[in-house]
Amino acid sequence: MAQDTIGKEIEKRLSWQVKNAWDKMSEEDKKKTMAFAEEYKQFLNQAKTEREAVNVMVAELEARGFKDLKTASQGLKPGDKFYIVNRDKMLVAGVLGSEPLTAGVRIVGSHVDAPRLDGKPNPIYESCGFALFKTHYYGGIKKYQWPGIPLALHGVVVTDKGEKINLTIGEKPEDPVFTIPDLLPHLAKDQMKKTMAEGVAGESLNLLLATIPHADEEVKERVKLTVLEYLAGTYGLVEEDLVSAEIEIVPAGEARDVGLDRSMVGFYGQDDRICVFASFKAILAIDKPQKTAIAFFSDKEEIGSTGNTGAQSRFLEYVIAKLCALSNLERIDTLLEVLNNSEALSADTTAALDPNYEEVSDRQNSAWLGKGVVLTKYTGARGKYDANDAHAEYVGKIRRLFNQAGVAWQIGELGKVDQGGGGTIAQYLANQGIETIDCGPALLGLHSPFEVASKADLYMSYKAYKAFFQ
Repeated sequence: MAQDTIGKEIEKRLSWQVKNAWDKMSEEDKKKTMAFAEEYKQFLNQAKTEREAVNVMVAELEARGFKDLKTASQGLKPGDKFYIVNRDKMLVAGVLGSEPLTAGVRIVGSHVDAPRLDGKPNPIYESCGFALFKTHYYGGIKKYQWPGIPLALHGVVVTDKGEKINLTIGEKPEDPVFTIPDLLPHLAKDQMKKTMAEGVAGESLNLLLATIPHADEEVKERVKLTVLEYLAGTYGLVEEDLVSAEIEIVPAGEARDVGLDRSMVGFYGQDDRICVFASFKAILAIDKPQKTAIAFFSDKEEIGSTGNTGAQSRFLEYVIAKLCALSNLERIDTLLEVLNNSEALSADTTAALDPNYEEVSDRQNSAWLGKGVVLTKYTGARGKYDANDAHAEYVGKIRRLFNQAGVAWQIGELGKVDQGGGGTIAQYLANQGIETIDCGPALLGLHSPFEVASKADLYMSYKAYKAFFQ
């Protein structure tokens, strides 16, 4: 074999090329990756809403010996495992470390919500012989992607008597599904002249519910009455109960392997439940860390992390204050000291370089599917507005950690500078004094009803979060 030239030797020593994660894996790691992805697909199937995601995780936490922090009355000790739920939509799970809380905690924060359609407060109406269901889209969606696909209803209804009723329609093989009919191309001349953003109006995203009229011909809205009678007979609901309901409309069906090599997972809600799953499995694998390890699962990220279940709420502060009290730390400034000494990974997805749309990305600074977990120094839009811009010292620290732990990682940003942008919960963690950087896998078709992730990136995200906790 010919010897490398001097230039080649220097290039090997000085340049940096990110290898495909599959090339860096042993055969044993590849088997673990495939097995891990099977568990992940089951999670996606069970956790299509934020409430469902929290419920699935709490059930496993309790089975693994994690104790509800709300009922804790005695001092915590290193190795104790805890969790706490906020309004069924937000979850914190953790393991107390051997170092005092004032040394700081390590947080991996993800979000359990995903772009979707929500039912309006007064949703059911009748028109042209159809009973329909009005919706209001949640988060950043392309409205034209939602008509013409099978949809399911997931939600909770609180009755006038205070009873909470969970309902899921469209997931079992025997269930009906729902859909939003699109306009046929034969009559879409005017629609096709519109921009993609205008082609389907938000007020047109109405589900088909029924077409059979009630037997009583004296009733004005006979098909609507058929629906109301079904809801009353099946769930004990009256129309007014829907005012105090949260009905989410999501794609029906199950997560699937993508590609002949089965190297990818395709389905709805992977932004950000791929990070939720990876960080949840990572916290389950932690026993006695040096610093307290916290997995933080927030709501409302897709609409700005607002409200009392979003990352802008003070729930994380509340949890850490509670940990301080249970650890006999009662100084007024203790909470701020803990936060200021803490470190976090904002576990969120980013856009993968798409071979069909390369023009929106800076190829040299794009994340690639299958090249490992992505470190994103900043997000935001245009001039880094609304971004956390991680400090060089912290980027270097995380980079060294991943290299030492054998994590396949890459660096990336969200598209070309003036192309658009987006945000994560990183800025809200950083605003509390916590050293923070975005860290998660890249996806294709981000925010679509069928997102695509690499199984290798999923497994490397898990390894990254576990190494960070440890």
